Amino acid sequence: MTTPRFTPLSQSLPASVPFVGPETQERAMRHAFKARLGANENMFGPSPRALEAMALAARDVWMYGDPENHDLRVGLAAHHGVAPENIVVGEGIDGLLGYLVRLVIGPGDAVVTSDGAYPTFNFHVAGFGGALHKVPYRDDFEDPDALLARAHAVDAKLIYLSNPDNPMGSQLSAVAIEQMIESLPDGCLLILDEAYIDLAPEGSAPKIAPDDPRVIRFRTFSKGYALAGLRVGYAIAAPELAQAFNKVRNHFGMGRIAQAGALAALADQDWLGAVKAKVVTAREDFAEVARENGLKALPSATNFICIDCGQDGEFARKVLTALANLGVFVRMPGTAPMDRCIRVSLGDADALAIFKDALPRALTAARA
Repeated sequence: MTTPRFTPLSQSLPASVPFVGPETQERAMRHAFKARLGANENMFGPSPRALEAMALAARDVWMYGDPENHDLRVGLAAHHGVAPENIVVGEGIDGLLGYLVRLVIGPGDAVVTSDGAYPTFNFHVAGFGGALHKVPYRDDFEDPDALLARAHAVDAKLIYLSNPDNPMGSQLSAVAIEQMIESLPDGCLLILDEAYIDLAPEGSAPKIAPDDPRVIRFRTFSKGYALAGLRVGYAIAAPELAQAFNKVRNHFGMGRIAQAGALAALADQDWLGAVKAKVVTAREDFAEVARENGLKALPSATNFICIDCGQDGEFARKVLTALANLGVFVRMPGTAPMDRCIRVSLGDADALAIFKDALPRALTAARA
């Protein structure tokens, strides 16, 4: 009997996923969560125009989607004031990160990221044999100086930086990002993950020429536009880099319903503005729950907040476990000292009420 002849690289990798989904936890617990506050989903919902467009597109779901994503790319280009050749669309930022790493990284190539930053990126780098080099956060913020210093030292081909940041919700200034780009090593590409930029304060996005070959910006319809279940992400990059994705991407990865929903959501900027206002209010409401329980909510430019539980990671994990036992799904940073926090996605009034009831009981259980 024969078996698949796996590559040595694939044989060396663990069969794991970067995140354990809430559905997996619910199956293990044999009951559903009362409040889903761990995946940074937008509970305030998508534009009604997007829902209508998807319903109409469902009638034609027997057809494949446009493999060039033409209409969505043209719409995105107009929205951002760039050319369609600067836009690449894919299966969420996660999928696009995988394609980029495949294009750029070979076995042993150096890649720099922050310890505790988005683990799916690390998953892709390991999958293609890259050498990950990590630097610590500084005061709960990504550290551009440390990232640059390590990139120069190891001749990195890629630097990964999220801004606003996940998991902490912190944000570097636009000027800091612009200065970082000017200090990149020759031949090093900055991956600027802006998944949460639609929910950040006005003026947060740095000014970057769309044809600048030193940086690629990733954005998504999962957060501000509340279409996480569609898996639609896109990148803004110099044409040579954007078009290189056509060499490796799944050309039929974006279905007709996803393309139609994303395009309609993009056209409804009034809805996005209303959602952003709700997120701002929810930040304060959830932060007030933290304060009522003697805890500190860290400043956030995203649709989640990190709550400092006041002790170490062991204690925060007890709080997280106690919340899960009470039916509230949250997550937490995995690296010290940031793991002193729990990360809570912002929700509607019902979710807020559930969290407000559960947090003091979870703290009591953790302290016991």
